Amino acid sequence: MRKLALNDEILLKIEKPARYIGNEVNSVKKDKKNVDIRFAMCFPDVYEIGMSHLGIQILYDMFNRREDVWCERVYSPWVDLHKIMKEEKIPLFALESQEPIRDFDFLGITIQYEMCYTNILQILDLSQIPIHSRDRKEDDPIVIGGGPCTYNPEPLAEFFDIFYIGEGETVYDELFDAYKEWKESGKSRIEFLERAAQIEGLYVPQFYDVTYKEDGTIDTFTPNRKNVPNTIQKQVVLDVTNASYPNAPVVPFIKATQDRVVLEIQRGCIRGCRFCQAGMIYRPTRERDVERLKQYARDMLKNTGHEEISLSSLSSSDYSELKELVTFLIEEFQGQGINISLPSLRIDAFSLDVMSKVQDIKKSSMTFAPEAGSQRMRDVINKGLTEEMILNGAGQAFEGGWSKVKLYFMLGLPTETEEDMKAIAHLAEKVARRYYEIPKDQRNGKCQITASSSFFIPKPFTPFQWAPMLTSEEYVRRASIVKREFMEQLNRKSLKYNWHEADVTVLEGVFARGDRKVGQVIEEAYRLGCLYDSWSENFDNEKWMQAFENTNVDIAFYTLRERELDEVFPWDFIQIGVSKNFLKKEWERALRAEVTPNCKVHCSGCGAAKFGGGVCFEGQN
Repeated sequence: MRKLALNDEILLKIEKPARYIGNEVNSVKKDKKNVDIRFAMCFPDVYEIGMSHLGIQILYDMFNRREDVWCERVYSPWVDLHKIMKEEKIPLFALESQEPIRDFDFLGITIQYEMCYTNILQILDLSQIPIHSRDRKEDDPIVIGGGPCTYNPEPLAEFFDIFYIGEGETVYDELFDAYKEWKESGKSRIEFLERAAQIEGLYVPQFYDVTYKEDGTIDTFTPNRKNVPNTIQKQVVLDVTNASYPNAPVVPFIKATQDRVVLEIQRGCIRGCRFCQAGMIYRPTRERDVERLKQYARDMLKNTGHEEISLSSLSSSDYSELKELVTFLIEEFQGQGINISLPSLRIDAFSLDVMSKVQDIKKSSMTFAPEAGSQRMRDVINKGLTEEMILNGAGQAFEGGWSKVKLYFMLGLPTETEEDMKAIAHLAEKVARRYYEIPKDQRNGKCQITASSSFFIPKPFTPFQWAPMLTSEEYVRRASIVKREFMEQLNRKSLKYNWHEADVTVLEGVFARGDRKVGQVIEEAYRLGCLYDSWSENFDNEKWMQAFENTNVDIAFYTLRERELDEVFPWDFIQIGVSKNFLKKEWERALRAEVTPNCKVHCSGCGAAKFGGGVCFEGQN
C-alpha cells in the first residue's frame, strides 16, 4: 500500500487535503526501478488551477508514453500546508509516488503568469533544492522552465538550469536521450548542461553574460563558452493534428477551476492585435483535423466522466471547420447532459445560433472584448472591430434572448486620451440602448451590461514592447474618470463598471519586461513572505515595495520609461519568427492609428512564414 507523504494529523489540519493525496482517475503509476528518468511536472499554483492547465496534461501524457520515463505532478501547497512543511521540514513531494521532488532527475515548472514567480521559489525552497542554479550539486534535479513567460526568462535566470523556449512537444525526447547518455557517462552536471545547450530551443542562462550601459539598459548579451548558440530559436509544432494529445486526461478529486474536457482546435491567431503577446509568439496559425477532434471528444468524455467540453483557441471563430465540429458535438451528445463551452468567439449570426443551442440563455451572459471604447483607440491596437459590428452583435444577442452582456476593455493604452477613456462608458450605454430598442414584450428580463477594465501591460514580442506603463495611481485615476462617466449615462441603472488591481498590473509589467536584476527583487519578496501574489487576499504590495527598496532596484526604470527603437531588450536573443523589424513597423503604424489586415486578408511579412506552414504563408496574397 502506498504511504502518503503527509500523516493523518496534518491532513486533518489543512484545507482540502485531497489536493495532496494523488491517486486520481487516469493518473499514471510506474515502478521507479523500471524507468531511467523521473520527471516532476510542476504548476506553481494551487492544485485546482494547475489541474485545469491543458499544457501539463499534454506533456504528462506524452512523457509517460515513454517506457523509460515516469512523469509525476506537483503543485504549490496552499499557505496552510506551506507553513507546516516549513516548520516541520517536510520535503515537497510528487502526487503519484508521494516521494520527495529532490530525488527526481528533472523538476519541470510551467510558467504561465508573472505573478506566480514567488511560488516558483516556494517550490524550490520546500523541495529543499538550492534556489540558485549555481549552488546545485551533482545529485540535485535539473530545474527546467517552460511556458509563455519564458519568452522573457531573464528575471528568473538565477533560479533555473534550463529554459525550454516554445512548444513542448518538439525536443524533449532529444533532451531525455541526451540525459540518459550523460548518466551512463559519469560526466559532471555542467557537462550535461553544455550538451543541453546544443539542443535547439533550450536556453541555459549561466552560459550567457550580460553587461549594462551607464543608463541601466543592456549593452551586450553574449555566450561565455564555446558551442553555445548566440540566439535561441523557439520550438514550433507544425503538424498539430499528429502531435501528442491526451485522450484520457487525469481527473481531479475535487472541483477544478475548469472541470471539463478541453479540445485544442488550433494554435496561433491571424488577428494581430498589437497588445497581445500570444497572438505573436504562437504564430503561425495551425489547425487540428476536424475528424481527429471528433474522436478526441468521444474518447475524452468516455475516459473522464466530465459533463462539459470546451473548445480551446485564441480565436475559435477563425477555425475553418468550426461549424462542422460544433454541429457534430451538438448531435453526438444530444440528450447526454453534456454542456459545450465556446470561448473566444466573434459575435456573429453563426456564433449566436450555436450558442443558443448549447447554452441555457437564462443563466448565461454574452461576452464581447472591444478592448477600447473609441474607434480611434481600437485602430491603434489593431482590434479590427468597428462600433457598428459591436452594436450589431449585441443587437443579435438581445434578439436571440440574451439580456446580460460583459464588455472587456483596457486602460492606459498608448496614445490614450480622456476622450478615449470616456468612450468606454459611451459604448456600454449604446449597447444598453440597443437592448431597449427591442419591443418590451420581446425582451428577456432585465438588461445588465457589465464593463470591466484591465490595465495595459506592454509585453515582450508585441508592437507595444516599446511603450511606457503608468503608475498605479494614474491607472486608478483613469478608471475613476471612466466610473464618473458611467454615472452620467442615461441607462446607468443597467450599467456596472469595475477594474483590475493597479498595483498588481505594475508588478506584472516589471516582471514581463525585466532583466536579470529583477531576480533579486523576487527573491527578497519571497524572503519577506510574498506568496500567491495572483490571489488578491494574499497580495501584499507593501512587501513588494520594500523588496525593491531593499535591493536598490528602481521600479520606474522598468515601467514608466518609453524604450528607444534601438534599445537591446532582455529577450532579444530569442527568435520567435516574428521579426523585430515587423514589430517596429507595427508600433509606428499604431502611433498613426493605422490598421493592419489580418493574415487571411493580406500577408504583412511578419516573418513567421520561416516555419513553413500555417495560414500566414508569405506570398499567398
